[in-house]
Amino acid sequence: MTAFIRVEDVSKAFLEGSLERRVLRGADLEIRRGEMTSLVGASGSGKSTLISLLAGLMLPDSGRVVFDGDAITDMDDVSRAELRARRVGIVLQSGNLIPFLTATQNVELALELGGQRDGARAVELLTELGLGDRLDHLPRRMSGGESQRVSMAVALANHPDLLLADEVTGQLDSASAERVLDIIFDAWRRRGLTVLFVTHNPELAARAERRLVLDRGEVRDL
Repeated sequence: MTAFIRVEDVSKAFLEGSLERRVLRGADLEIRRGEMTSLVGASGSGKSTLISLLAGLMLPDSGRVVFDGDAITDMDDVSRAELRARRVGIVLQSGNLIPFLTATQNVELALELGGQRDGARAVELLTELGLGDRLDHLPRRMSGGESQRVSMAVALANHPDLLLADEVTGQLDSASAERVLDIIFDAWRRRGLTVLFVTHNPELAARAERRLVLDRGEVRDL
């Protein structure tokens, strides 16, 4: 089966003062369509960098990232932004909500960026995620778990093909973490998503059908 996502000989380094820190060293990765994959690795190993590269939020120093046959690394900024808006859902540890917009408005904005104008879908999706009584709340008026569920609604708003979740349970208590992960798995099963989620929790990582580790700049299966 042809890989849905391919990372080909990707390297990425960052300058820290006068020193260069290389986090990816000729990394290779293939993810099949519809696959549920977890990624673990030590702090600072480059997991968030890899997520950003897959989403087209940054470009590698060398190598290619291919999404459904199209090289993200060959696209301009506008094309990569359009791809994210329409086909990629992203949830970050710190959340991806605009603080001065309500839960509903955050989801409506995601829909608009994806080319849709459907306020009813925003309410429907938030209600589906158990947030029917938080529609008009600002992020600061919600718990961490509630905010992450709104972030999930934002990520799922445009029926993405790929969901990237970066340590989304890292700052949550165990009950909230399980609920957010349950939402990810439910979306995967019901929507046919391809999912890659980063976690430092080996028990959560073990729930995925495929487990990866990022070590010394390279990705390998566990």
